[in-house]
Amino acid sequence: MSEKLVDRIPSLDLADFLSGDPARKQKFVDEIGEAYNTIGFIALRNHGLSDELSEKLYATVKKFFALPDEIKQKYENPALAGQRGYIGKGKEHAKGRNTGDLKEFYHVGQEVADNDPIKEEYPENIWPEEVPEFKETALTAYKALEKAGKEVLRALAIYLGLEETYFDDKVHHGNSILRPIHYFPIEDPDSVPADAVRAAEHGDINLITLLMGASADGLQVLRRDGKWIPITALPEQIVVNVGDMLARLTNNKLKSTIHRVVNPPRELMHTSRYSIPFFMHPRSEMDLTCLESCIDEQNPKSYPDATAGEYLTERLIELGLLKK
Repeated sequence: MSEKLVDRIPSLDLADFLSGDPARKQKFVDEIGEAYNTIGFIALRNHGLSDELSEKLYATVKKFFALPDEIKQKYENPALAGQRGYIGKGKEHAKGRNTGDLKEFYHVGQEVADNDPIKEEYPENIWPEEVPEFKETALTAYKALEKAGKEVLRALAIYLGLEETYFDDKVHHGNSILRPIHYFPIEDPDSVPADAVRAAEHGDINLITLLMGASADGLQVLRRDGKWIPITALPEQIVVNVGDMLARLTNNKLKSTIHRVVNPPRELMHTSRYSIPFFMHPRSEMDLTCLESCIDEQNPKSYPDATAGEYLTERLIELGLLKK
């Protein structure tokens, strides 16, 4: 691994890919491929999400999470397995763990405006009446991040030797989720389980994740040598990482790197942390069978065949959001 990938993630400019200059476009493709072959994370500039929109969304979700728990719980529907609306404190845990993460969050999903039959698969979004600006702000950010994600996937398709538009129809009206997260304050650290953390180590389920800058430090990624390194995005950047679905499709050529959100120092446990990832999912029927071009003698096929929908169901059960 090159030195620049050892202690920090590389910063790329989406404007290079969209420039119309073949050399700049190929440079972006090569750099994102290299990054996702090694660390699995990049920081991305010129992604199309304005600072103004980002600040407005953070202000909006902070207003919601500041509501009393009994108000927030009006927007929690256990029958939806966490697909839409509010998900309460400690409800989700990492794969292989039973202790709930020290967070609460809200899920905003795809809005299908035409006659695409996939609309029948998606529950309606749930909007809090106490924060009327939530809907417009969240959906505007959703579309901006979805657009940036499509361009990242186009670059990855070129890198993988596929048609540039390979992913386009697979993510059209995909099952993507915008997830505002509140890592709530802990006034008495001794009151929570000793092994409870804000977000235990995990890999994301989806194709790629686009993360707006969080309100405080804490995100760490597990390097190949077993060392955890901090991940921060500079102003005007978002963090984009590979999810498990893309790792499966590419037979681990593109790395879904384990990451976590650690607790702050004990004296800061009483403070909040906010984060807003966009989990880019394909349509449920997408075939995640390993690409033949990513299988050889040195890299035999690592995963059984599955659709995106089948794999998502399996993971939601592991996370404790869906009952068997």
